[in-house]
Amino acid sequence: MKRVAFLLANDYEDSEIKTPYEAIKSAGYETVIVGLKKGEQLVGKNRQARYTVDASIDEVRADQFDAVVIPGGSSPENLRLNQQVLQFVKDMDRQGKVIAAICHGPQILISAGLTKGKKMTCYPPLRDDLINAGATYVDQEVVVDGNYITSRMPADEPAFIRETLSKLRTPVSQPS
Repeated sequence: MKRVAFLLANDYEDSEIKTPYEAIKSAGYETVIVGLKKGEQLVGKNRQARYTVDASIDEVRADQFDAVVIPGGSSPENLRLNQQVLQFVKDMDRQGKVIAAICHGPQILISAGLTKGKKMTCYPPLRDDLINAGATYVDQEVVVDGNYITSRMPADEPAFIRETLSKLRTPVSQPS
């Protein structure tokens, strides 16, 4: 069974974890909440969703997963300075795994140095951050560039989920 890591910290955008998490789990994939401390209770910024960290970032390796989903809100800001989080995402990229980031999620990709030369989208106020990090910003509901899937906001969740599930169904090609 394919495994999907959800990188999460407090103050995430509630629907950006809840909707993709439920859709991916319902599609038959194993979903794992990865955070900074195993067992920690995480609460969304709107207090509508609560999740428990299944595995801490220091317990996981990229080769244990087929994809990583990075919800938005303030969660990426709370994770982007953690070197293990950044290394995990870099390793996922190096292994050609699916990397799906919505809203503020691309902040982690920026901090990991993974945006240069990529076509991406994000929450509109972060547009300049993506551009300054070398990405080509595209203002549309979902942008797919290689193994990357990015979306702007909760309203884009259906397209984000559709493209993430599509990539999960496609065999991973190992980078040369």
